[in-house]
Amino acid sequence: MSFDAALLTLPDSNARALSSSCFDFLLIELVPMAERLAKDLATRDNEPEDEEVRETTYFRLESLGYRVGQGLAERFSRDRPRFTDNLDVIKFLCKDLWTVLFRKQIDNLKTNHRGVYVLTDSSFRPFARMSMAARGDAIAMAQAYLWFPCGVIRGALANLGINTSVQAETSDLPGATFQIKTIQPRP
Repeated sequence: MSFDAALLTLPDSNARALSSSCFDFLLIELVPMAERLAKDLATRDNEPEDEEVRETTYFRLESLGYRVGQGLAERFSRDRPRFTDNLDVIKFLCKDLWTVLFRKQIDNLKTNHRGVYVLTDSSFRPFARMSMAARGDAIAMAQAYLWFPCGVIRGALANLGINTSVQAETSDLPGATFQIKTIQPRP
């Protein structure tokens, strides 16, 4: 039996474990790859400025996440009944999609019922193995690892009919907080 045939015959639980490991490694390498590409692009034009590299890296990671979020929302919402309001969509994100991505649900969801949602993950999986000698350095470096998940959230919600802006921060590793603001269409 070939390796490909063995992968096809694995029970679903093993296939999911395999894909979650691949996703972990992808997240670990995404930020350094995006930074290298941004520095290479900036070096071709002139001497790279830190802010320019940072903005290019952010745009690339957020765009990649947006596309992944769109695909995830399409795949995992197709067999569900239609959502009745924005809060139901956010709950779907917090429970179902977050579990698919990070093997746990969001720990806390708060809303002001005016289009602002705050999602708190007190043990954000990509930060679980992150360590640094100085705590301040770790928090500063961790910020870049939030850009891809921000894109995933924005892409998933866009695919489900909600235009948003998403910001994330971390002040205490391994926790992360995502703030989602809905953007109302202009008349």
